[in-house]
Amino acid sequence: MKGISAKTMQEHYKLYEGYVNKANETREKLAAIDVSKGNTTYSEVRALKRGESYALNGVKLHELYFEQLTGAGGSPGPDLQKGINRAFGSYERFLAELKGSALSARGWAILAYDTDAKELFIYITDDQHDGHVIHAVPILPLDVFEHAYFIDYGTKRADYIQAFLHNLDWTIIAKRYAQVVKQGPRLKIFG
Repeated sequence: MKGISAKTMQEHYKLYEGYVNKANETREKLAAIDVSKGNTTYSEVRALKRGESYALNGVKLHELYFEQLTGAGGSPGPDLQKGINRAFGSYERFLAELKGSALSARGWAILAYDTDAKELFIYITDDQHDGHVIHAVPILPLDVFEHAYFIDYGTKRADYIQAFLHNLDWTIIAKRYAQVVKQGPRLKIFG
């Protein structure tokens, strides 16, 4: 990939492997404890459940992140472009909001599809297990934790964001979008 080194990706992938290992370890520990002793101030089940969601979101977001970074570039394609234009007014406005969000986030900037509103929007998380929007499916996650760029860019996050966007494989993102839109409205449980 242009602008994102093999060294950065190797180190980043090691972090991902750590999330996989911790997710598995957490689930093993949950199976071995007395979960009836839960407590909101502190309990082993609370600590493990918080760790589980952190590790699992780390796994899932990184899998999406790595999959979309092929260096292929391209453009969103007609259907995704229409969705972007509907939600943001233009592709340029979408890019501006994504970049601004990525500069503002401490963890992730995520282009997601809201299955209730049936539209794209961008949200940020400062911690990968807090801040996710219910019924929002990540389409394009942008990792802005320092481990994603510090080897190559130091404190120049904006330069990393530009390299990230240059290396996106828009066909993968368009497929994700098409898949979530095709699923149609989610099952209404209430009302």
